[in-house]
Amino acid sequence: MAVRDAASLLVGLFVIFHTWGAWADVDVNMEDRVEVIMGETAQITCMFTSSEGIGGMMIQWSYVTRSGEKQRIFYQDSTMKVVERGTPFTERISVNGTGATGEVVLTISDVQLADEVEFVCYIRGLTDGSGEGRTKLKVFKTPDLPTIEHLQKEISVNEKDMVKIGTCEVKNGFPKPNITWYSNTTPLRSVPNVMKVVPRSTIESSGLFSVTSELNMKVVKEHKDDEFYCEVTYFVPGGTRMTETYRINITVFYPSTAVNAWVESPKGKIKEGDSIELHCVGNGNSPSSVISFKRLEDDKTWEQKVLLLPNVSRLDSGGYECTSLDTDTFESVSDNISIFVNYLDPAVVMPQENVIVAQGADLKATCNALSSLQTQTVWIKDGQEVSKGHTLMVEKATFDKAGTYMCVVTVPEIEGMETSGTLLLNVRGPPEILNRDNTEREESYETMVDLSCHVRGYPTPKVIWTTSDGKVLGTASEIVTEDGVKSEVSIKVTSDITAFCNASNEAGTDVLIFNIKAIKPASAIPKKNPKEGSGAIIAAIIICILLLAILGSVLFFLYKKGKICGRSGKQDLTKDKSSKDNIVVEMKSDNTEEAVLLGVNGEKQPAGDQSSEYLDVQK
Repeated sequence: MAVRDAASLLVGLFVIFHTWGAWADVDVNMEDRVEVIMGETAQITCMFTSSEGIGGMMIQWSYVTRSGEKQRIFYQDSTMKVVERGTPFTERISVNGTGATGEVVLTISDVQLADEVEFVCYIRGLTDGSGEGRTKLKVFKTPDLPTIEHLQKEISVNEKDMVKIGTCEVKNGFPKPNITWYSNTTPLRSVPNVMKVVPRSTIESSGLFSVTSELNMKVVKEHKDDEFYCEVTYFVPGGTRMTETYRINITVFYPSTAVNAWVESPKGKIKEGDSIELHCVGNGNSPSSVISFKRLEDDKTWEQKVLLLPNVSRLDSGGYECTSLDTDTFESVSDNISIFVNYLDPAVVMPQENVIVAQGADLKATCNALSSLQTQTVWIKDGQEVSKGHTLMVEKATFDKAGTYMCVVTVPEIEGMETSGTLLLNVRGPPEILNRDNTEREESYETMVDLSCHVRGYPTPKVIWTTSDGKVLGTASEIVTEDGVKSEVSIKVTSDITAFCNASNEAGTDVLIFNIKAIKPASAIPKKNPKEGSGAIIAAIIICILLLAILGSVLFFLYKKGKICGRSGKQDLTKDKSSKDNIVVEMKSDNTEEAVLLGVNGEKQPAGDQSSEYLDVQK
């Protein structure tokens, strides 16, 4: 019995070893892993070879469940292809190839996270054994864009504990993304009592990961300009990728360790009348900081960062202290600044105001102004510079040199800093009449003539207008000028006139004579009324027509009586003259039958005479 059992065991072992040798003749090659983005299509290739060829192979695809069991999803032999029903892949898989080429490809569409399993390709020959290969499917999901939340924007360095700066979050990634905090370009890591990074991760119902990271830190002054942000690293097929959040910064409150005071305006040297603007700024940043100014001379205080001193005088010169006080810690820092207000006193002219000198005499005048800076002085008369320096010399005074002299004192170092004074110089002398031309004039009768006389001299001359017979001419108008007087008078021209401008003062007199010749106007031609002219023309025309009618009647009468050659031969019209040597003609009136004989001289003849003359003419 023992021998029989041993023989059976040997036979069984031979069969097992023979079978293992036959299966080993099918060689299956597959990739260790295939990576795919969630929602896309994955292809898993199974390549195999056999020592006796690859015809008539049976191909089976399956996957390993979470419990470690194999679940078939596809079967294929030389007669059929079958997709297993009731599996998670039933509607999403297909297999390309019949095995004749030694390669089959399993295609999975719309890959999901649950598809991240191990797939098994099993190949069995009809006679020479079988083989299998395995590939793990790796699924990736790109996460949503990360977000950053600003938890505390204003932080004081006086905070004793670490404060929350912000929180970063990234959702729906697979595998789990990583979050790294940065300050500017420096990655941040947890440091005890200084900085703490707190990460958290959550698996959503979809199987995707959501990760958050919170940054806590002890804030110092050096963080005032830092920019904080998060870098998110996530996996993709074949490698990793990175994305960043936007930057955030924090307002750091810290006390001043120093202050700086300065004069903002005016730039350069200060003069009286300016408005001074003093500024004071500390190097801290704290809402509890109070800045004030104090004038050291009298301890006058202003609680403000900008101190405005309008219209300053030399009394505002001195030292000013700027102080920054932190009301939380009661620590303070100060800075002093000194200002000096330059001054220029009013100009003093000597001699003062009005000065009288005689013609030909000399005058010396001075002009001075007390100033904190070097000054320059010029003298100006009638808009022209006449002298430089504090002293004015007027030699051999004349009326031309009389008038107002202005001394202008300036400070070259400060633009617009100047003062001035005046000196009125009067030159004592007799009157002098200016503009002595246009004294011979011709004017029409009955016109008004304006005569003027400009006289200079000191004391101011008195002007009287007279005629050649000593008569004073009307009321003259006078304008007192700086060097004398200007007088004007109006005269009506009725005849030739000689007018005198008589100027006098206590130093002498002067006279200017005006000769005015009266011109008679041409005879005036009376103007006719246009209507009257038209009537006269019509009357003249009527008179001409009547005269022509009379002449025609006379000629006709003579013709009838044969007195005109051409009717009864040449006749002698000569006869003895009557006592009056008249020739008469007959005229008939429309109102009477009486004939009227008029003499050539226009005299009316008596009736008897008319008859006899008439008879004589008939003869």
